[in-house]
Amino acid sequence: MKTVINKHIGCYGIIIQNEQIVLIKKARGGYKGKLDLPGGGMEHTEMPIDTLTREIKEEVGVDIIESKLLDVTATNIKWQVNENLEEDLHHIGILYVVAINSDKLKNNADGLDSNGADWYEIKKLRKNFLTPFTIFALEKLGYKLSGEK
Repeated sequence: MKTVINKHIGCYGIIIQNEQIVLIKKARGGYKGKLDLPGGGMEHTEMPIDTLTREIKEEVGVDIIESKLLDVTATNIKWQVNENLEEDLHHIGILYVVAINSDKLKNNADGLDSNGADWYEIKKLRKNFLTPFTIFALEKLGYKLSGEK
């Protein structure tokens, strides 16, 4: 089996209102089926805030009215791409706290990485259903999460 080593840099939005958070369900990749912050990879020459704005529009269907940098973090994941290929991914995330212009979300798949966005009650979330960036962001904001990672 072949292992490829990759690095991915992305920008992600933490959208919280009334103790609920907007999350997307991952459609592919090492976190397929988990709940994740909306966002994604930076395109060539793109500034982080432009990546964030584009990705929130693509995955959530809303516009950003305000954003504030929360933190930059990284995680590693090894996952089976197919029977002959494993990926060892160093994933770097630029995390922003975001206010949006509507609470009506795009809840259908984007055809790429998301199976749709929805509001989730933070107190009902369990770590084993969340991606590492989601756990990191919520804990950094002072939320206590239950369940195993």
